[in-house]
Amino acid sequence: MSFLARAAEESSPAAPAPADPAPAPALTPAPPTSYLLNGETAGRYRGSVTEGVERVAARLAGTTRPFTGIAPHELSPMISGVDLDRPLHDPAAALDELERVYLRDAVYFHHPRYLGHLNCPVVIPAVLGEAVLSAVNSSLDTWDQSVGGTLIERRLIRWTADRIGLGTAADGVFTSGGTQSNLHALLLARDETCRIIGKNAEKAPRKAEILPRLRILASECSHFSVAKSAALLGLGYEAVIPVPVDRQRRMRPAALARELDRCRRENLAPMAVVATAGTTDFGSIDPLPEIAALCERYRTWMHVDAAYGCGLLVSRRRHLLDGIERADSVTVDYHKSFFQPVSSSAVLVRDQATLRHATYHADYLNPARMAQEQIPNQVDKSIQTTRRFDALKLWMTLRVMGAEAVGGLFDAVVDLAAEGWKLLDEDPRFEVVTEPQLSTLVFRYLPPGTAGTAATAGTALTDAVNLYAREALFASGEAVVAGTTVDGAHYLKFTLLNPQTSVSDIACVLDLIDRHARAYLSRHAAPQLAAQAG
Repeated sequence: MSFLARAAEESSPAAPAPADPAPAPALTPAPPTSYLLNGETAGRYRGSVTEGVERVAARLAGTTRPFTGIAPHELSPMISGVDLDRPLHDPAAALDELERVYLRDAVYFHHPRYLGHLNCPVVIPAVLGEAVLSAVNSSLDTWDQSVGGTLIERRLIRWTADRIGLGTAADGVFTSGGTQSNLHALLLARDETCRIIGKNAEKAPRKAEILPRLRILASECSHFSVAKSAALLGLGYEAVIPVPVDRQRRMRPAALARELDRCRRENLAPMAVVATAGTTDFGSIDPLPEIAALCERYRTWMHVDAAYGCGLLVSRRRHLLDGIERADSVTVDYHKSFFQPVSSSAVLVRDQATLRHATYHADYLNPARMAQEQIPNQVDKSIQTTRRFDALKLWMTLRVMGAEAVGGLFDAVVDLAAEGWKLLDEDPRFEVVTEPQLSTLVFRYLPPGTAGTAATAGTALTDAVNLYAREALFASGEAVVAGTTVDGAHYLKFTLLNPQTSVSDIACVLDLIDRHARAYLSRHAAPQLAAQAG
């Protein structure tokens, strides 16, 4: 039986889902055109959206825990049982149904005991922007589909580039998230490296001859999207060279220098070094100035994945990003540390000319003459075509709250992580891996009597206890924490992105983990525990 199944059986069960009421009599369908949003249906739009907002507001106000604890086998039949070929013809009835199949059992990131992944509670001005952009439905690919939206996005790219310090030639574009931003940046790095190799060669090689030589260097703790990008770009996963990290899980500059030198000796071409400003597991920030100096020495593209750490751009801790201004490209995820709804990300480049590697002119959409006429088509620099006006959410946030207020929210969770680290470091029940730079804590529960062995190699018992405790906690719905592996051993992870989470919340969740761990030990591990203690 899986940990998840055992946890669902052995933890406090969620309240049983109420039976679905008998279906209401079928209503007479309205004309299809009555569902289109336009001037004639503005009143219907106002009523439907208002009712939806009321439902969500009531659910948010009444949420007492981040998750109900419902199991897949409980929820799946309710959703499978919905007959999508028999519409309800009534927004209120559809919202009632939505309560049962989604809203009631959603995982709510706004709850202070949601400590799982890099999901943030969202600010109200951004949600207002989301409502506006969804209704107007601009597509940010060409000027004749977006007009003001294009200029707002460009203004926000300029604002972000200035915050980073990339210079007056910088540019960029909004994307769907950090994975796409990293892919976009590495595509530009690949093609720019190929261009330079061809330019400097006596006889320009074909691109197919260059690709097998290309390498990407990234820390052992870099995001998986770096390796995924290498595969999507035709280089293969093996093109990524993992660079060792120090005890704080930051890339070692000396190790990077050795790998760059090895590439040179072996006639390999380092197309990019990926520095991470906020690793997913540890929140660690690679030494950006030292990495930038090496990239300049070896004439290698420097990409900074600041998907998580970009909140520092508006923080009192801005100095932690020193060196990012020397990057050739940067990934930022506003939907992490700027408290924006998904999705809201961007990729920025120091030299706008490099964006030409993503340009393709289609006669029906963005013919080349438009660029000559300086028509601002964002599709000229994007790897997407149809694209939402996600920039509006950040625009509304800055215009209502201001950057300083956003930075204050991010500083609050970084401060909280520092307090949480002290709590863990002083608690003999747990082992914490490293002191955080941002707002992530990686730790594990140590079964009583096993601390001497668990702290080094990590016994099977310690792994089993931590795996079970996480799943049991999730099944209870009382809190949500994440998990990862460190040096092959299973650990737990707090990702703190809610400024309203308190030290008391952290302490409570630690006690819950302890309770579930002890329950596992009492049921399954008494012989092993006694043997180790003896």
